[in-house]
Parts: sequence; structure tokens; C-alpha cells
Amino acid sequence: MTQEQAINYLKSGRNIFLTGSAGTGKTYVLNQYIHYLKARKIPVAVTASTGIAATHMNGMTIHAWAGIGVKDQLNSKQLRTLKAKSYMQKKMDKVRVLIIDEISMLHQKQLALVDQVLQYFKENNAPFGGVQLVLCGDFFQLPPVGNHQENSREKFAFMSPTWIRADFTICHLSVQYRQEQDALHQVLEEMRAGRLSQKAYSSLQSSSQNQLPKEIEATKLFTHNIDVDQINQEALKKIKGTTKTFDADCKGNEKLIEGMKKSVQAAERIELKVGAKVMFVRNIPEKGVVNGSLGTVIDFGENRIPLVKLFDDSIVSAKAEEWRIEDEQGKQLALYQQIPLRLAWAITVHKSQGMTLDAAEIDLSKTFEKGQGYVALSRLKSLKHLKLLGINEMALKIDALAFKADQRFQELSKEASENYRYEVLKKEATTFIRECGGLSDPKEIKKRASRLREKGAKEKDSTYEITFGYMQQNMSLEKIAEERGMSVDTIAGHLIKIKKDHPGANLSQYKPKKQIVTQVESAYQRLPKGEAVSLKTIYEKLGGKVSYRNIKLSLAFIV
Repeated sequence: MTQEQAINYLKSGRNIFLTGSAGTGKTYVLNQYIHYLKARKIPVAVTASTGIAATHMNGMTIHAWAGIGVKDQLNSKQLRTLKAKSYMQKKMDKVRVLIIDEISMLHQKQLALVDQVLQYFKENNAPFGGVQLVLCGDFFQLPPVGNHQENSREKFAFMSPTWIRADFTICHLSVQYRQEQDALHQVLEEMRAGRLSQKAYSSLQSSSQNQLPKEIEATKLFTHNIDVDQINQEALKKIKGTTKTFDADCKGNEKLIEGMKKSVQAAERIELKVGAKVMFVRNIPEKGVVNGSLGTVIDFGENRIPLVKLFDDSIVSAKAEEWRIEDEQGKQLALYQQIPLRLAWAITVHKSQGMTLDAAEIDLSKTFEKGQGYVALSRLKSLKHLKLLGINEMALKIDALAFKADQRFQELSKEASENYRYEVLKKEATTFIRECGGLSDPKEIKKRASRLREKGAKEKDSTYEITFGYMQQNMSLEKIAEERGMSVDTIAGHLIKIKKDHPGANLSQYKPKKQIVTQVESAYQRLPKGEAVSLKTIYEKLGGKVSYRNIKLSLAFIV
């Protein structure tokens, strides 16, 4: 199926499973649909099965969004408790489309729980409470985490009765955009077909003799963290020069922030030197950078911003980027701000999922899970940029059930392509927009689409103004947090900007005790001149005796 056909099926409002091999543009199609929905004011929840995948989509994990956490089941009392939370009630009332990316890693028990939660909140026994469900992923990639005694049939989402009831239209993308039509493409296609020929295997093995281009210092992929960390730290130590440290700036719901710290590939603390090999971990189209672009730190520019030389000799300033978790209305729930880099002499196969690598040295000799080898090899565009350091039998294995399912998905997608009627889907799309209460006037849609492209700063400002409105009513931080469905610490952080924007406002009721403000001010004064304010640094200077919340509140009356 083509991307255009898939997008039109998505617009029809049907439940969709979007799949295809690595590099066929699944994420591109999702982003096109998300923009389409937002331009028409149709509430969409963007989620993923893992934190890593969620950050690629600027979404949150489905576990957090649906309130299921790590549970395997929910009883009536737990459902009532969820429904009593105002922020859960609001988002569940509004949502019309739910997207779950990297569905291969979502256990079928969790999919069933999402169905249960939506039916309960929507008071609708239709699959997923009548919400359009869009699943995206490739079951040849990493599988769900389950109990050791569970087999694939008990884990994969497509084996769930919930999946069958949802009656998905299968959109199996067929055009390859990442790999060139070379030996690597052949290897991957044969792995997916479950029959790796001797010719393909020989081509793969011969890559161990490849001499990678000198201008490209290849990333090393390993299956275990211990190998990755050791290589990166040893390589950094070998470089002479001063170490520059960058600490992430975090705002919002504490639990969501903790999840982001574990999943965002730009670490909470990053140490760099001139000469360090780095990888961009964020798509930055305006700079010609994709998630996986490799380069070398050549200098630190204005405000200590790392300057990275890419392999096409272009130089990119790695300014801090923002990773956000937003609800379906676009309201910010958590913010993680950090330079979009990580040391890239080596990374794990798991962390590489979703990346496109310029060149790689891959060690699959310790592969312990089916699908790891496929994930690692599919990161590359060409076999000529692969140097295979080792491989075991497991690395070439694809789960037998995933193979059978993919064969069926291809058949169903072919049927959908043969039955594709644009005029029919267009009518269904119009009906779906009307049922969702979305915009239909072309002029209004065009205006909104334009505003969405420039929404970032405006939305940030508006959320502070909403908080300021509550503060003017002398509401407590706890009450404001409850009203807004945010954490108290997030509201405390808002006060810093509010004080700057409204210097004459009387907000003294939120000022901490004089002793605390004095302590924070002393630590703040000791920060290096010109350096961004780091809450963590102040916290450490105060020996952990002043909470992050009080630090934020104090800074509002200092900076």
C-alpha cells in the first residue's frame, strides 16, 4: 500500500493498523495524520508502547495516558478511582482518536486494559469506547516484555480478542525509503520472508571485511549496555581538553519527568569535549539533521553551545531542544530540555530503534532476543556502510508467529488496496469530522494549520497566563494544580515566568520563608556567570536541604 492510500484510510475514521518494514515511512504517515486532525480541532492522543518511542512522537506512553501503569488487570474499584480524577475524566471525554506507536512492544494484556478503560469512561461498549484506534509498528522488531514462561502467542497484541473486535483495516506500506536496493535490502527482505539464502548470508558475513569511509567514524551497536557505556567513557577519557557538562532542565509532572529521563536519548547529564564523537537524537529538519546524524564536536560557541561538524562538512550548533509530553488538547504536561546529543562511539540496539545511521559497526555475537538482529541491521541505508563485528544464530531469527502474522497482514493490506475507492473514503472522512465536532470550513482549517506551525511559544505563554489567573484569585498551589491537572511542582515553576511578565503583581503569598529564599539566593549567586540556571546545581549546592519546589518559588522572587 502507498503512503497516500494509508493516509486516506486513516482520515476515514476506521480503526487502522499501520505497518511495513523499517524505512517505509510509518512515522511520516502518522505525523501527516496528526497534523490533519489538529488542523480540524479533532482531539488526538499520541502515545507509544515505550518511552523511547513516545519521545520520537512528542507523546507519552500508553501506560501513563490510560492510567494503567504496569498493571495486568483493573477491577471496578480501580476504574472508579481513575474516573474520579478530573484530568482523566476531561481527556477521556474529549479524545476522538488514539494513536499507539511501536505496538509490537505492547503486551496484549495492556491493549485489553486500554480497551477496558475507554469503554468505561465513554460508557460505550464499542471497541475502545468508539474512539478511532490507530496502531503502528512492525512485529519483526523488538517484542513485548512478558513473563519468562509466556510464549509469543500469549504476548503479541494481534493475538488478543481485543484486536479481533477492533476490526482493523491493515495498511502495510510497501515502498522502501531508507535502504538502497543493495545487498542489505535483500538481507532484510529475506529475513522478513523467513528464508535467508546462502548468498544473502555470505553478503552479510563479508561486511566484516568492509573498510568504512575514513570521513565517517561509525557508531558501534551492541546488545548490552555494559559494552556501550564502557566504550563511550573510555573514548571520552582519551581526548585531551576541558570537559563541558550540560544538565537537562525539567518541568512538569514529576512521574512523567522521571519516565522521560529514562527514555529520552539525550541524558540528564551530558559530558562533552572538543573531539567527542556525537549523535543527534532529534530530527531538526531546518538544520538538515535527523535522529541518528553523526558528527564531531569541534568547538563550543556562544553560551557554551556545542558546534558539531557533520560528515558533509556542514557545522550545526546543537542548541538545547525540548521534548514535551502533551495531552490530546496540546496542553503541556511535562518538558525535558537538553542539548540533542549523546556520545556515539557506541549505543545499544534497543536505543537505536527508530534511528537511521550513516555507518555502523555492529556486534551481534551476544544477541539474546529474536528481532534484535533485524532492528540493528535495518538502521542502515546500505551494506557498504556496515562492518559486522560478530553474529550468532539468534541474530538471524525472526519470531515464527510474527512471520505468519506479517504474511496475513500483507494479504489483508493487498485486499484493502484493491478495494481502495477515494470518493468513498472522502465521504467517510467528512462524516468522521462531523461526528467528532471538527472543523470543516477550508478557510478555518487553513488558518488553524498555519497557527499550529507557529504554536510553540504562544501555547507556552497561554499556559502561564491561565495559572496567573488562578493566582490572582489567591488559590493555593495545590488547588491550582488540581484544577489544571498538573503537578504542584509544575505550577511552582510557572511562577518564575509569571513574576517576570507581571512584575507589579502581588504574589507574595507564594513566597517561601525568608530563610529559604536567602539560602537559595546565596546558591544562585555562586553559579558561573552566563550559565543557564540549573535547579539541580542549586539543589546540590544546598546539600539537598531545600526542595526543588521551594527553589523554584524562591527563584521567582530572585531572578
